[in-house]
Amino acid sequence: MKNALITASTKGMGRAIAIAFAKEGINLAVCSRNASDLDAFKSELSAINPNIKIVTSVTDVSIKQQLLDFAAAAEAQLGAIGIIVNNAGIYEYSSILDDADGTLEKHVNTNLAPAYELYRYFGKKMINACDGHIFNICSVASLSPIAEAGTYSVTKYALLGLNKVMRTEMQPHGIKVTAVIPGSTLTDSWKGTQVDKDKMVLPEDVASAIVNIYKMSSGANVDEIVITPTYGQI
Repeated sequence: MKNALITASTKGMGRAIAIAFAKEGINLAVCSRNASDLDAFKSELSAINPNIKIVTSVTDVSIKQQLLDFAAAAEAQLGAIGIIVNNAGIYEYSSILDDADGTLEKHVNTNLAPAYELYRYFGKKMINACDGHIFNICSVASLSPIAEAGTYSVTKYALLGLNKVMRTEMQPHGIKVTAVIPGSTLTDSWKGTQVDKDKMVLPEDVASAIVNIYKMSSGANVDEIVITPTYGQI
């Protein structure tokens, strides 16, 4: 049975991805900063598939030691991690010139550094096992910057760059790396705003894409997948 680690797993895309993998019979290591959310989600996942193992961890992924402790606990309780989904991210509506002090560090530590650290932690282990698939949840801001979210755009550009480096390094070893690039997606980032969900990407759409990419033959890798709203960005 395969084991997957997903960061920021109780809401939005992370939640949908975890549910989709649970339905596929994949053991899960999930994290959140909120213990009660994790407990409730673990119960939900167990009801979806009582045959899988689920590891939960109260983790702030922007804090390196907490992230590495989560990785170690997942490995200790599940065994080798064959799937990593770097989903954690923050979005702040601000131009760079209007950023508060510390904004860059906060975005780097949440949107970029966790993917880098988990790659360093698990990468050579995946090579030794000749097995693994890393998914990095990027953004259309990785392709075209959003002026009203400048620092977010910078870190998402960097995450897509990291994804390309990962893929280049892992390709000779048969380890798959995929950048998932969604447009306007109905997550908590939109809480408090009036939006039409029928004109947005849903978290379940992203989860479906990831599961189907993961299930492709061993000889096929999706380097990047862009998923945008039918009617255009919101």
